[in-house]
Amino acid sequence: MSAVPRKSWPVYRLVIAQSRSCWVHLLGIALLSLVSMPLALLSPLPLKVAVDSVIGQQPVPQVLHSLLPFLSNTVTGLALAICLLLLIALLTNLQGLFSWWLQSHTGEKLVWDFRSELLNHVQRLSMSYHDSKGAIDTAYRIQHDAPSLQYIAIQGFIPLVTASFTLIGMLVVCSRIDRSLALIALGITPVLFFLTRTCGKLVRNRSVQVRELDSSAMSVIYEVLGSIRVIKAFGQEKHEHQRFLKHSALRISGQMQLSILQATFNVLIGLTISIGTAAVMYTGVHHVQSGLLTTGELLMVMAYIAQMYEPLRLLSTKTTDLQSWLTSVERAFALLDEAPELDEPRAPQQLARARGEIEFLDVCFRYGGRSRGLTNISFHVPSGSRVGIVGATGAGKSTLLALLNRFYDPDSGRVLLDGKDVRGYRIADLRRQYSIVLQDPLLFATTIAENIAYGKPHATTDEIYAAAIAANAHEFILALPDGYETKVGERGCRLSGGERQRISLARAFLRDSPILILDEPTSSVDAATEAAIMEATETLMTGRTTFLIAHRLSTLKNCDMILRLSDGELVRVQVAEELAELSFSH
Repeated sequence: MSAVPRKSWPVYRLVIAQSRSCWVHLLGIALLSLVSMPLALLSPLPLKVAVDSVIGQQPVPQVLHSLLPFLSNTVTGLALAICLLLLIALLTNLQGLFSWWLQSHTGEKLVWDFRSELLNHVQRLSMSYHDSKGAIDTAYRIQHDAPSLQYIAIQGFIPLVTASFTLIGMLVVCSRIDRSLALIALGITPVLFFLTRTCGKLVRNRSVQVRELDSSAMSVIYEVLGSIRVIKAFGQEKHEHQRFLKHSALRISGQMQLSILQATFNVLIGLTISIGTAAVMYTGVHHVQSGLLTTGELLMVMAYIAQMYEPLRLLSTKTTDLQSWLTSVERAFALLDEAPELDEPRAPQQLARARGEIEFLDVCFRYGGRSRGLTNISFHVPSGSRVGIVGATGAGKSTLLALLNRFYDPDSGRVLLDGKDVRGYRIADLRRQYSIVLQDPLLFATTIAENIAYGKPHATTDEIYAAAIAANAHEFILALPDGYETKVGERGCRLSGGERQRISLARAFLRDSPILILDEPTSSVDAATEAAIMEATETLMTGRTTFLIAHRLSTLKNCDMILRLSDGELVRVQVAEELAELSFSH
């Protein structure tokens, strides 16, 4: 996810490929945009009729006279001019209305599909990626950078194509009236091209910096909202406010520099176009005075020149806008460039329901080359065993279980499930074999019923009730105002720690996986709640291979073996015969 911008054409190709699902809509937008070209060509015609044929003595244009042969006097000529003006205005506004509706619908669909693909891809990236990149910048790219896709596809490509056709059309019409004026008007094109190319590069590079600064400022907001209890507890509201202001000031400074650059460019474009308009006016007046043009024709040419310069202005300004949008959409596409580190097997082993036999064979693992990890871990767990895992903080307990779930792959050695390397199973099949209850249970901001059924989305109401009863959660759930339909709030904030933990246990009961992982499930609850949880946990462990991280002897007394870890090494394996003398000094 480099900050170095790519060349534009590869990004354009990615945008085109990403927009293929909406090509019919985009084609409709393009056709509606092209309708504006003949309307633009017709818009000066009423003015010419009014000036030359109503105020002056020139005949009505031959095309109109052929269509409407009764036009012969001033009254009908003026009526024609007014009717033409109103008709063109009506058609122009209808074209704008339909175009706006189709653009809005297509733009929303493009962004919806793109965000959906990005989120789906990010969920499949390895834990190593998420550990190194974090969530905030990724969320910014999905939420704030992804919409640039619609700006490029709808407000970039299509207007540029339409503007190019309009420019050609205006140039042809002007050449038919007065070729020299058309050539003079076109003379500023090289200057506009030079300004656009120069400024486009500057805008692209500056936009990269602004997006990174914006993401950095947004990260402070996410951190503050996610750590509000800690901030209040330590009285650091002012400090966090100042930290946000510091990041925001850098972002504002970068944005102002970018805005000044774009504004300066727009001024130069405006001055260049004004010079071209002045040159056409000067020459055109002389042509009228010499009889080469009528006054109406001059007004018509000036109107066409003004409309011809609008596409040129659009082509120039849109090019710089495109550079900014390209920067954003490139950051979003960079997420799709991240390849999952965990590969699916080409010929996966079948795995419906595992027996639960686990074996580690000389497993070594390091986080991104750092020293923290595991070294030469070997042990065997028979199916249905209860395994306690103990060790100081950072000893490698959670890492060992992460390898078991295949959140990471070992650097060397093998992890076996039922005698086969876990890398030989489809990842989805493998992870269905595990139910996990964490020390800090994570609930989603939805109903209690949906949280319990998270691992089995199509569970019946009776199955959800049965799981809650088994987890000693049914009674407190029924006591809530909305029972199982109670919204638990963000991360389950409307429930106590013990209530969240029991819902987490109910979720594990309902999933009914053959392997259970308990990561200190009672470390942060009171004695009474711990007793209810341990009663439910004892039932849940029956008939399952269980891994239990805990520090309390009472929690581990019924284990068949205990693995002692220290600094990433397995220093001791204690089996049932030794556990009667077990004592902890933690």
